[in-house]
Amino acid sequence: MNSGIKWIGGLTLAIAALVGGATFVGNPLEAQESAPVTIAAQDVLAEPAGEPDMISREVVQPQPAYDPEDPFVIRRVLPIDGPIRYGEWHWDDENVPPGPLVMTVDLQARVLSVFRGGYEIGAAAVLIGSPDHPTPTGVFPILTKERHNVSEQYNNAPMPWTMRLTWDGVAIHGGSTVERGYASHGCIGTPDAFVSKIYEIAKVGDVVIITDGVQTGVGGSLEHGEG
Repeated sequence: MNSGIKWIGGLTLAIAALVGGATFVGNPLEAQESAPVTIAAQDVLAEPAGEPDMISREVVQPQPAYDPEDPFVIRRVLPIDGPIRYGEWHWDDENVPPGPLVMTVDLQARVLSVFRGGYEIGAAAVLIGSPDHPTPTGVFPILTKERHNVSEQYNNAPMPWTMRLTWDGVAIHGGSTVERGYASHGCIGTPDAFVSKIYEIAKVGDVVIITDGVQTGVGGSLEHGEG
């Protein structure tokens, strides 16, 4: 992965929240009977090589000029070598100043990134919805946080560290088998160790931007609108 480019929310985002038309989405993961769809992009997920580890590296990256008063300018992306593999996650918030938390998910890259004050502090490969139960795109504030949630529609399947994005079931959560060949019913399935870190710092009202094949990089913007 090019450390200067991210599959995230675009140079200037003004995406209306898509909560009204989303298909009902539950949490449990369903194994896909057909072969996984091949993503034709440089940032696609690769097969894991052994057990993935959390990776944290020192960030040494030139900083472009930006407005120091704008908390939504991207000041840093994590220097991740190569595509993020299923089950792999990265976290480095050392010396990152306080600032607004914004999360981005790109459906083509299948990567969730966490930004604080414009600094990327976390990134992980995630599961997204299947063609029958797609993950919606748009700008979604976190509506609720539920540490020990279960899916009432899908046999009380565990959904720990739930951060609900829509009232009809779309959420970021743990309890997921983040492996090739699996998909969700529209939720964003995230490795437990990673999502637990997000859960600790995220607040109700923090924004998650979900895009489909949009890239930006250092000096770009996480500015967003909700209507």
